[in-house]
Amino acid sequence: MMKEALLYEKLEEGRVRCHICSRKCVISPGKKGYCGVRLNEDGKLYALTYARVTSVAIDPIEKKPLFHFYPGSKVFSLGTLGCNLRCIHCQNWQIAHEEADKEGTGTKTILPADAVKMAKEYNCDGIAWTYNEPIIWFEYTLESARLARQNNLYTVYVTNGFISQEALETIAPYLDAYRVDVKGFTKEFYKKLAGISDFQPVLDGAALAKKKWNIHVEIVTNIIPTLNDDEKQLTGIACWIRDALGADTPWHVTRFYPYLELSHLPPTPIQTLERAREIGINHGLRFVYIGNVPGHPAENTYCYNCNKLLIEREIYGITQNLIEHGRCKYCSAEIKAYVDWVTCH
Repeated sequence: MMKEALLYEKLEEGRVRCHICSRKCVISPGKKGYCGVRLNEDGKLYALTYARVTSVAIDPIEKKPLFHFYPGSKVFSLGTLGCNLRCIHCQNWQIAHEEADKEGTGTKTILPADAVKMAKEYNCDGIAWTYNEPIIWFEYTLESARLARQNNLYTVYVTNGFISQEALETIAPYLDAYRVDVKGFTKEFYKKLAGISDFQPVLDGAALAKKKWNIHVEIVTNIIPTLNDDEKQLTGIACWIRDALGADTPWHVTRFYPYLELSHLPPTPIQTLERAREIGINHGLRFVYIGNVPGHPAENTYCYNCNKLLIEREIYGITQNLIEHGRCKYCSAEIKAYVDWVTCH
């Protein structure tokens, strides 16, 4: 299903400039943008994936991962085709690296109103756009987020964060959570892994979402041996989270598994993840989680003040939650970056 894009400008000779992500692609007539899902047809920019869905699931919110946002709730998760990055280890490359055609083959149609209806029918508490990059699904996610808000459903972007400020400011009033990847902390790393050298828009967008729009933000870094596991990058990410987003902002350091062009690398040693967590805590972060290591104690939430276990997790389930009204049950320390049913209902 084609829909004229919302954020673009017309240029000379029928070209257009897309304003959805920070690439700001200039697209000639008959061509697509880098993401492969935005087409210039006769001087107008069209989104080729509006309401076109490749993936649907009912997930625990912890799977995104979001650990401080509606813990234990269920989220209706949707994905489509395309991405504005080309990560060389992408777990969802079959859809993320796929261009869209005009006919909509290989997808099914779920209109925004239908997505909201399905989420409620399956007793979900919110909607997440995930699996591929939701930024390039902008028109659909914006319309869906507005309807979700009207129907008391929370909204989540699971994103690489390479969004334009214009697009973020447009959807921000309807977005509740922003789970963003900070893949590394050097231009060289981002260029090698994702095909972009300037990752500042990722950082700026996360800070804007948090500070101006009060959107719940959690950060994920997949730790890849020899590429972004050095002390300098990990310290840089930890200090940036602390200074730009606040010490209560959760940081998930996750285990890499060999895949695609990085199949020659080993899985991340657990001690490397534990060292990354130690770096985060030593630089003032209160909640640093280890991911992709089922059963590790650092999947759980501990009070930063009294060190008592507050939320115990098993895989993606919660076995106990001792945060009450946003505070530690034992010492009443405030957990600022925490959203639960009590604070939102």
